[in-house]
Amino acid sequence: MDARKYASKLAGKHIMVFGGTSGIGFCVAEAALEQGASVFISSSNSTKLASALENLLAAYPTASNRLKGKTCDLSVTEKLEENLMSILTTATESSKIDHIVFTSGNDLHLGHVSQIVIDQVYAAGVVRFFAPIILAKLCSRFLQPGPESSITFTGGAGSQRPPPNFAIAGAYTAGLEGLVRGLAVDLKPFRVNLVAVGAVHTEMLDRAGRSQDGLLEALESQTTIGRLGRPEDVAEAYIYIMKDHFITGSTIETNGGFLLV
Repeated sequence: MDARKYASKLAGKHIMVFGGTSGIGFCVAEAALEQGASVFISSSNSTKLASALENLLAAYPTASNRLKGKTCDLSVTEKLEENLMSILTTATESSKIDHIVFTSGNDLHLGHVSQIVIDQVYAAGVVRFFAPIILAKLCSRFLQPGPESSITFTGGAGSQRPPPNFAIAGAYTAGLEGLVRGLAVDLKPFRVNLVAVGAVHTEMLDRAGRSQDGLLEALESQTTIGRLGRPEDVAEAYIYIMKDHFITGSTIETNGGFLLV
């Protein structure tokens, strides 16, 4: 028996991480490199992309031939399909992709529903909801055939326990969970899943904490473990989904007990 039957499941695989320059996406890229995979990361910011590639190579110097990246702006509706097609084409120049992980995000806090305008609603969904739809439209020609290949999207616990002023964001998040179940049927035998995260201590949450006094402490108190999530812990959920070739149409919760408090 191969003593590394489980540890080597991702060795030699080609993994693409949207939003792989910070937070959860960066840690998924780290974990995939440790597992022996080739990793392609994307970001809308060229400076962040260059920094992330540098940091990953500093941490994993032997992975220089297994790490690439490219910028991709998912926020412009009119160019969404064009930009996704471009980056997928670049990512598959040497081989098709085994796993796509989508962690790209934007600020979904739009304020109270009585104050919103419809253009804000559309704009809020471009990255987190419409981009996954177009990615699903295009992915079949870029993924390795068969049920070992997967797409994993990112949602949030706020769809089940929404904070104030989160109605629109919660609707998109809940909709993404439904979309994943439908895509698992429509894209079969490819596997499609979602990781629903709670409050994870990322750069985005840090920025929110600096603008709202007491936010981080309040979020910590809304868990059963007494602390925020760490990106390196949450990244394990994505690694699991890629390795389990029998999971599809599912939502994995990682929220520190947020739904229990």
